[in-house]
Amino acid sequence: MTKTETGEYSHREIMTILSGLMMGMFLAALDQTIVATSVRTIADDLNGFSVLAWVTTAYLITSTVSTPLYGKLSDLYGRKPFFMTAISIFVIGSMLCGISTSMYELAAFRAVQGLGAGGLMSMALAIVGDIVPPRERAKYQGYFLAVFGTSSVLGPVVGGLLAGQSSILGITGWRWVFYINVPLGILALAVVWRVLNLPVNRRDARVDWWGAVLLSVGLVPLLIIAEQGRVWGWGSTRALACFGIGIVGVIAFVLAEIKMGDDALIPMRFFRNRLFALCIAVSVIAGAAMFGGISLLPQYLQVVKGSSPTLAGYQTLPLVGALMVSSIVSGRMISKTGRYKIFPIVGTALMAIAMFTFHYVHADTPLWQTMVVMGVFGAGLGSMMQPLTLAIQNAMPPKDMGVSTSAATFFRQIGATLGVAVFLSMLFTQLTPKTTDALTAAAEKPEFQAAVKAASTSGDPLETGFANALIARDPSIAGSALVDSSFIQKLDSALAEPFRIGFSDAMDYVFLAVSILMVVGFVLVLFVKEVPLRTMSGLAAAKQERDAEAASAAEKKDLE
Repeated sequence: MTKTETGEYSHREIMTILSGLMMGMFLAALDQTIVATSVRTIADDLNGFSVLAWVTTAYLITSTVSTPLYGKLSDLYGRKPFFMTAISIFVIGSMLCGISTSMYELAAFRAVQGLGAGGLMSMALAIVGDIVPPRERAKYQGYFLAVFGTSSVLGPVVGGLLAGQSSILGITGWRWVFYINVPLGILALAVVWRVLNLPVNRRDARVDWWGAVLLSVGLVPLLIIAEQGRVWGWGSTRALACFGIGIVGVIAFVLAEIKMGDDALIPMRFFRNRLFALCIAVSVIAGAAMFGGISLLPQYLQVVKGSSPTLAGYQTLPLVGALMVSSIVSGRMISKTGRYKIFPIVGTALMAIAMFTFHYVHADTPLWQTMVVMGVFGAGLGSMMQPLTLAIQNAMPPKDMGVSTSAATFFRQIGATLGVAVFLSMLFTQLTPKTTDALTAAAEKPEFQAAVKAASTSGDPLETGFANALIARDPSIAGSALVDSSFIQKLDSALAEPFRIGFSDAMDYVFLAVSILMVVGFVLVLFVKEVPLRTMSGLAAAKQERDAEAASAAEKKDLE
């Protein structure tokens, strides 16, 4: 009997499989960072800064909804075909994003891209759970961290570099942010097809298509109102309709999952496991804080500090470096001691402290201080990412490796989706009044009055237009950055200062909300009970379970 059949793999066999997984993970991780850095340039070019949230939210909606479906189908029919399907859909979506002509069109194509992204990370993590015992998994964590870290470093820099070019080979620079995924995706497909060969233990089960539909019905309206509530009004008819449909959809989804039992997209029996339930709750909070914070930082660096997209990418390196170091240290400590609870506790505490400190970062705060806080946030993030997934995989039955891993990814994505939608909505809600306050305060300063007077006779039509609007006290001037924020870098420094202060003050409000959320996460982690890590891989443990069931059935038959 081969090692593959027994579920036990040598280091060389594991590394061969990991090479394929790392290609898929690199594709997903690179996209997250490369788009985050360049999205402001894209929004300005397509005249849609106010609908910026849709580009990220659409991607997260589809990736979130599809994630548990990938997990369930791969448990039933094998990981390889669905991992390759995920890569293929992701590449097609990337090609479509590159030809977008409006922000709404880009959001739609990002939704297609998200359908593929939903399987990239969750499938890779599930396959690692299949072939590597939890106690030994931390030994291989460094390889994944190298991929994640490399993409995190390259993503902001490459994204900024591409977005900063007016054109490359006759094509607008930011479009290459998406086109770069095409050759990488084709290479990933070739590697996965060649090296990813795992045993498939097919089981007779129903596919929970109704669960996927009802999940979409419940989730999408709630995300729409999270993004549009500030425009429609939280008590408007459309808002109440979204709330109603969303709540009914979520209730219907839960009832459908109860009826489907073990065949459910997310079996409700999982939540009877206290460890699983607590880790999922923390994952939701961490996802909201992680994506909410990461989506705001490039905006702060580019809009408030005036950094180019490329420079903003370099300026986020303290966050990435701290994340890598803390992840490697925590991984090695877990492998050595078998203890993991302390790391999510430290991680949530550091993230809460960092977000609260960001609340006091203003437009005139020295950049080095901001970068120190970024490092604290990255250290916290790196300390909690792997241990939470590890705890969930270790607590659930090996036969449910795909479903439990995708459930963890799913709920983290739920938090991320809601976090981006809600926090960006909060930012845009606060932006106009905060900028108005900053303009009112600036109007009393002689240097600002002199800058307005000089700009009113300037030969630059942009400065002249703004100066005349300020002199006429046009109330719409404070909200102009919602459409296109690029004018801030083009104005005289004195004229631009109130807009930078408005952005910074609006972000302070959001960072305070994120810090409060992380305090809740910290309290929940304290109640997580540490379970000893298994020393057997998921495939080996699942085979042992099947053998035990077969022996029990044979014994029962003999007794009869």
